[in-house]
Amino acid sequence: MSALINIAAAGEPMPPLLPHPDELIIGTIAFAIVFFFLAKKLLPNINKTLEERREAIEGGIEKADAAKTEAESVLEQYKAQLAEARHEAARLRQEATEQGATIVQEMRSEGRRQREEVIAAGHAQVEADRKAAAAALRQDVGKLATDLASRLVGESLEDSARQSRTIDRFLDELEAGATNTVKAEVSR
Repeated sequence: MSALINIAAAGEPMPPLLPHPDELIIGTIAFAIVFFFLAKKLLPNINKTLEERREAIEGGIEKADAAKTEAESVLEQYKAQLAEARHEAARLRQEATEQGATIVQEMRSEGRRQREEVIAAGHAQVEADRKAAAAALRQDVGKLATDLASRLVGESLEDSARQSRTIDRFLDELEAGATNTVKAEVSR
């Protein structure tokens, strides 16, 4: 700047690219006013806005970190609940399997018991039927034997005591003969 003042004092013509010293002084004063205005008014507003933005970003990051921590906590709880539910389901499956096996075993034993009862009842019924058939057969054979004996002897065997003795004797002989026949075939 002192070079410009020296050139202006010497009365030399001003170079075309250099500003006039008055313009330079006015420009410097205007720059100082604008700089002062910017430093006092605009710069605090800009700094305030930047600070609010920084705080908002930091708060957002903190909120995001808190949300992430909470999400991780919820995820861990969910995983724990899921593992517990799986364990409970496995336990219930095991219990159901055990109960099913117990029920099957009970049903089998009940079926065996009922089968034994049916078989015993069947045997009893067969034995009762056999005895009834033997009695009926004995009575029919006795009647036939009495009729046959009456025809052979030529007299009536209507006396019940005589008839009963004759029938019993005939059946005993018949049974003894059948027993001897079975023994003979078994010994062969």
